[in-house]
Amino acid sequence: MRKSIANITMKNTKNNNKGKKRIVKVTKEGQAHIQATFNNLIISITNESGQVVTWSSSGKMGFKGSKKNTPYAAQMASADCTKAAYELGLRNVNVFVTGAGIGRESAIRAIQDNGIQVGSISDVTPLPHNGCRPPKRRRP
Repeated sequence: MRKSIANITMKNTKNNNKGKKRIVKVTKEGQAHIQATFNNLIISITNESGQVVTWSSSGKMGFKGSKKNTPYAAQMASADCTKAAYELGLRNVNVFVTGAGIGRESAIRAIQDNGIQVGSISDVTPLPHNGCRPPKRRRP
């Protein structure tokens, strides 16, 4: 069984590597990272080694202000990112969700609706085990 590999070239945006191009190999399997904050939603689809293939956000789709943190904006951003990855040959993803925004579930549904199968869904939101030391008690 032969794996199909599509190559895409991306320009590196760092100042020290100006002009060099980076080649990203796209296979059938990858990862989808969803960062759902209270103000925006960012979706990055990567290959198995972690190199970003496509990305999208609610702000990139034209939503501004409080409309960026809606399930509809998350669905639109997810659909935009998924269509680009599907054209490059990506078919299966494992989803990693970070944050507490309200567009998390609709973003995952939009990935499934656009033809990419979701293998697993993991919540990788960082939680403090004990946290910072609280401030001193206020004097009367």
